[in-house]
Amino acid sequence: MADFEQDPKNRPKGRTPRSLVALLPFLKPYRGMLALSLGALLAASGLMLSLPVAARYVIDQGLATKQSGTVNLYFIGFAVLIVLFCAMASLRLYLVSWVGERVVADVRDGVYRHVIRMDAMFFEVTRTGEILSRLTADTTLVQSITGTSLSMVLRSMIQLPGALVMLAITNLKLMGLIVLLIPAVILPLVTIGKKVRTLSRASQDRLADTSAMASESLNAVQIVQAFTAEGVLADRYRDVVETSFDTAIARTRVRSIMSFITFCCVFGGITFVVWMGARSVLAGEITYGELGQFVLYALFAATSAGTLTEMWGEIQRASGATERLIELLNTQPNVKAPADPIALPSPGQGRIRFENVSFNYPSRPGQRALAGFTLDIRPGERIAFVGPSGAGKSTTFQLLLRFYDPQQGRILIDGVDIAKADPQAVRSRIAVVPQETVIFGDTALGNIRFGKPAATDAEIHAAAKLAVADEFIQELPQGYATFLGERGTRLSGGQRQRLAIARAILKDPPILLLDEATSSLDAENERLLQAALEHLMRNRTTIIIAHRLATVLKADRIVVINQGQIVDVGTHDELVRREPLYARLAALQFVETNTEESPPLEALANAT
Repeated sequence: MADFEQDPKNRPKGRTPRSLVALLPFLKPYRGMLALSLGALLAASGLMLSLPVAARYVIDQGLATKQSGTVNLYFIGFAVLIVLFCAMASLRLYLVSWVGERVVADVRDGVYRHVIRMDAMFFEVTRTGEILSRLTADTTLVQSITGTSLSMVLRSMIQLPGALVMLAITNLKLMGLIVLLIPAVILPLVTIGKKVRTLSRASQDRLADTSAMASESLNAVQIVQAFTAEGVLADRYRDVVETSFDTAIARTRVRSIMSFITFCCVFGGITFVVWMGARSVLAGEITYGELGQFVLYALFAATSAGTLTEMWGEIQRASGATERLIELLNTQPNVKAPADPIALPSPGQGRIRFENVSFNYPSRPGQRALAGFTLDIRPGERIAFVGPSGAGKSTTFQLLLRFYDPQQGRILIDGVDIAKADPQAVRSRIAVVPQETVIFGDTALGNIRFGKPAATDAEIHAAAKLAVADEFIQELPQGYATFLGERGTRLSGGQRQRLAIARAILKDPPILLLDEATSSLDAENERLLQAALEHLMRNRTTIIIAHRLATVLKADRIVVINQGQIVDVGTHDELVRREPLYARLAALQFVETNTEESPPLEALANAT
């Protein structure tokens, strides 16, 4: 994962197009289709190479007889060859393009499946826009080289040596002149190709910069508009776009220079050789038909060389894009299932134990999020974590879900060290209701079903009723089938939170994590939802991160956390008597009991 911790400008660049070899595993399942396309390619190339010979006979045998019947016969044969060639060329194009589309689809699927399983540390250091750029722009380049461009490259790779062989058969002397000119074509490919590849990789990185910035600002468009920062961000985006444009133009300039030099060498050399051939015709050394055949083969060779030159630039670009995709595929998460994971007991009890856990986030190595954190939580117990912002409350959730592994100590669920278990098995035992609710661009039904993909519609409706969400869902234009918009923009904050609670109710796990699940609800809905939460928390282990003291009064135990350490543990009454900080918080809270809603505990903690 080290590559993603670097600025894209400083990442190592590809040195050769050998990175395209990494696509072979994606091509392997389609060997049969590749064999068919190769057969069509060989047939098309063979027919194409026979056309100049047919043209020679039309000129020397057909036209020379000056008999219309003979001329017609030769032209009919020539037309049949053209039709067969076109049929084989079209079949080759279809088959190769099919393989290209299929490979790109598999690459996209493979990269997404891999990235979606990466750990939290990966997403700390990798921009979402960078990943999206690789899934779209980079795969489009790979699609080009594995589809139409690959078809053209393969055709030219067969056609060029075939044309050279036929040139030698036609006239060895003229062929010798062409061979002498070949280094003039190869030299610019070798010397300029490396520069094209480097600039292609840089161009893709700059394109990723634009995607990252656009994704970030559009996902927070309301905040941008609220602070009237549209102009500032538009100017920044313009700067990034201009940088991307400059890099792309630099790449295009180098490719254009390479194409100019190569085409001048190729067609200039062909013109010279044809001029020599015309002199040979005038000298009676060869026939007009032989000259025509030689000119056609020379054009085939020149076209093939020019195509390879042009496609070499595409190969360079695709090579850089492939390297970026393979980087993603080769990146391994720090948190992953061990080779021989220990199975969690079934059915799950919900017993949790933190043993001397110390942890700091990778992005903040010098700051302890938890230090010597030890806590036993019994099955079915209701625990509340309270403390100021940054105390480490949310970090316990991150570690329980095994988004990170602690640097010291261990965490056990039902007696099993979760570091020795499969992360998916651990997470299947836990439901989370976060404070910042995540709603997907799906229907209400689909969003709730996220908690249990195999759930029936009836189970989803029942969960929504328990979460006091059924009524507002039924009032939506299409009810449960209503599309909620990206990130649930068609819902209020309270409605989004009730959907998240319905999702947790549907999952029905032995462990429940609540991050102030009722914080976005008004007083009336909060009272209604408390009954649903009571039902949800019954007979399961529940940890509540509380910002309001009223939320934790019914907890079996309250854990006061500050600076990553447990300050004290007890009931509300016990902590009021013996813990000065908690007593001050409680006193301040009770002052506000006449208000409809109590003040946030974090604000009180910070005020003290």
